[in-house]
Amino acid sequence: MAPMDHVMTPIDRQTRTFAGLRKIVATLRGPDGCPWDRAQSHRSLRHHMSEEASEAIDAIDQDDADALKEELGDLLLQILLHAQIAEEASEFRMGDVIESLAEKLVRRHPHVFDEAVAETPEAVVEQWEDIKRNERNGASALTGIPSALPALAQAQTVQRRAGNAGFAWETEEQAWKALDEELAELRAANTPEQRRAEAGDAIFALANLARFLDVEGEEALRATTRRFSDLFRAVEGMAGEQSVDLRETDLETKLAMWKEAKKRSLKQKA
Repeated sequence: MAPMDHVMTPIDRQTRTFAGLRKIVATLRGPDGCPWDRAQSHRSLRHHMSEEASEAIDAIDQDDADALKEELGDLLLQILLHAQIAEEASEFRMGDVIESLAEKLVRRHPHVFDEAVAETPEAVVEQWEDIKRNERNGASALTGIPSALPALAQAQTVQRRAGNAGFAWETEEQAWKALDEELAELRAANTPEQRRAEAGDAIFALANLARFLDVEGEEALRATTRRFSDLFRAVEGMAGEQSVDLRETDLETKLAMWKEAKKRSLKQKA
């Protein structure tokens, strides 16, 4: 018996268009909608936005297109919820969000939509920064940097903005020297307050050096943490196989396991 053709319901049709998706979100927020969705506000959704963005980044890092598709949908839901809440409060509408973005993209790409010339990615970035500087209209170069950025990303953003404003080391060697000085001060620190301050200064100096080396500190640290986590799990596995308690065994044994874990990891990648 041949399977029956699927008859599209109104909900099916809504899932295939942006307008339909907006209608679904509006229904969830409506009088007969979902109690949880109706109870949300801009502030209550704040951590969900951060979480969904982080999960999308994880999908990118893992080069998982299926996961990225799903996580982008979750992130889009957050945008639609905020837009719906704003529309209900007469703050702004989704059309205003789209119009604002479109205007910004055109304004900041005069080499595409006007007669400006920017033939390399570097030239585009320089032009972009010039346009943003004019938009600030005399305000600090640090205006608009999100306080919710991860600390390392925030440090490099501050350094990049200050550098574009003319306040930065002139050479990579100067950045290396600054890092050496901060590390020496960290070694000399002898109170909890001094160690905290000097550790922050040293990390900030390292972030600045990474910027000179054209390395995104946040991405580099995430990658290193991910590699460490994978190797540590392998060490835990070996410890379990050998009935070894990592909290009690000697450093030499732990280092041997670590080297073996790295060797196995390299074989798997070969």
